[in-house]
Amino acid sequence: MSSLILAHTRLRLVEQFRVPIGILASSLFPAISMLAFVVPFAGEDPVAATSATGSLMFFGAMSSAVIGLSATVSQDREQPWDPYTRTLPAGPFPRLAGRMISTVVLMLLSVVPVLVVGALLTEAVITPGRLVLGLLALIAGGVPFMLIGLFIGLTLPSKAALAVAQIVFFPVAIVGGLILPPQIMPDIVESISPYVPSRGAAELIWAAISDVRPDPVALIMLGVWTVIAAAAATWAYRHDEGRRFA
Repeated sequence: MSSLILAHTRLRLVEQFRVPIGILASSLFPAISMLAFVVPFAGEDPVAATSATGSLMFFGAMSSAVIGLSATVSQDREQPWDPYTRTLPAGPFPRLAGRMISTVVLMLLSVVPVLVVGALLTEAVITPGRLVLGLLALIAGGVPFMLIGLFIGLTLPSKAALAVAQIVFFPVAIVGGLILPPQIMPDIVESISPYVPSRGAAELIWAAISDVRPDPVALIMLGVWTVIAAAAATWAYRHDEGRRFA
């Protein structure tokens, strides 16, 4: 079983690296945002620069999870190879596990430009141990977004999936405080922020890379969203299986 998972993971990564524009898009936009907003305005403040680096790291990772995964899943469903793999006796687990692992790899790659900008052009400070904890928190916070990406990709054709993923991604990222700190946003946005999953993921990362105490409501809602997204992705897979292969 592990060899099948590795084979599917390798396949997904090779497909992504052959057309790397998706990887570049998810990694360069957060780095450009760092250069435009964080470096000139908060680059000399170690606490603010560290938190902003963590936020924009997750912005890129979230893009890979939601937009990248939904696009590849929906495109694969339109290719003859995908129906064939579903007829194989191994079952869905190796394919789905390989897809999720490859997405985690792409999420981690997307944070590299932001880390470079934060290290070279700001006063952000982090120890190696906290960096590892931050990356683990990033992966954990990305789980519901990978599931959301699966749900979108399994329920919509490729053109619609990409549009819907972008519509979901940007408002959730903004309200969650990944672009601007929630404290400087309008009161209504600040009051909603703890209830979106991106805020819970950001709180998890901030707590991992600094001494910030996470908002318990945001963490609870992150868990709630993970359960909802898992149920939705499971339903979408079974619905697609029954509709296309029954």
